Amino acid sequence: MNDPTPVPGRIRNIAELARLAGVSTGTVSRALAGSSLVNKETRERIQAMAREHGFRPNQMARRLRVQETRVIGVVVPLGHERRQHLSDPFFMAILGHLADILTENGYDIMLSRVIPDADDWLERIVSSGMLDGVLLIGQSNQFEAIERVAQWYRPMVVWGSHQAGQTHCTVGVDNRKGGRLAGECLIAAGRTRLAFLGETVAPELSIRYDGLCDAAAAAGLPVPLKLDTHLASDIMAEEIAAHIERIGTEVDGIVAGSDLIAMHAVRALADKGVAVPQTVSVTGFDDLPLAEQTIPRLTTISQSIGTGARHMVDLLFARIAGQDAASIEMDPVLIRRDTA
Repeated sequence: MNDPTPVPGRIRNIAELARLAGVSTGTVSRALAGSSLVNKETRERIQAMAREHGFRPNQMARRLRVQETRVIGVVVPLGHERRQHLSDPFFMAILGHLADILTENGYDIMLSRVIPDADDWLERIVSSGMLDGVLLIGQSNQFEAIERVAQWYRPMVVWGSHQAGQTHCTVGVDNRKGGRLAGECLIAAGRTRLAFLGETVAPELSIRYDGLCDAAAAAGLPVPLKLDTHLASDIMAEEIAAHIERIGTEVDGIVAGSDLIAMHAVRALADKGVAVPQTVSVTGFDDLPLAEQTIPRLTTISQSIGTGARHMVDLLFARIAGQDAASIEMDPVLIRRDTA
């Protein structure tokens, strides 16, 4: 008669451990999960045998059985700017906060940088069966796709702007107010010839430009110039350098759509011998850690990225639990430093 006891060494699955322990596979599964349905002596014996034989249960398989993966998808859609990378300082800042919060709560992360080449890109992500919920970093130009999925998929929270009547849950600052604050800062410094550096195809940057226009109109100034600048760092510096010929003659105040754009602009102005802020004032938007490390230090609009990341995770957990969770719009804050 064959001996059912496994060969000494590493145990490969629960069935082998059950045969070795002389109990059912269900008892082993419950014991390894720490269930009180298994008496303490048996539970500790099985756990000790698992350690002795180097057995670790397949956590993903167990999670799928109970319809819980403990994995959150963090997705960066780049429909508006396909050359932008995850190494962008803004993405790195918010991803760092999200990763810290999620892992501290016992969740793993599945990170995706998505170029939306198909209409159902988001449907495929949320229907994969691999995720308990999804955090989107930015709406890009995919507002309609996000709205469509939000009609039926609840555990999803998006970093971005909130529009009246929208279905999907967002966390972000009032971008129009932020653009206005930046414009008012420049105007208070005596700047009258304003320009916006940024690619307004991105919804959030477009709204920031609208806020700058609000500030200019309130002060009786002309409509600010719009100097298109991509968010992709590989072409940003070249585009800004091309714009610099107009800055200093036609422009004395710049509102940049992001801190990174602002930093490149300050560098390009310095290379041309244009003093900041004596000749041209510059504001950024984000308040990244780098903003106070540049020389001169960057005046910018804070998005409270850390607080926003915490809101995103809290709202997502509420939605996973089946609760209602409304969008949060934070107030932008002007951070005065040296460039304006």
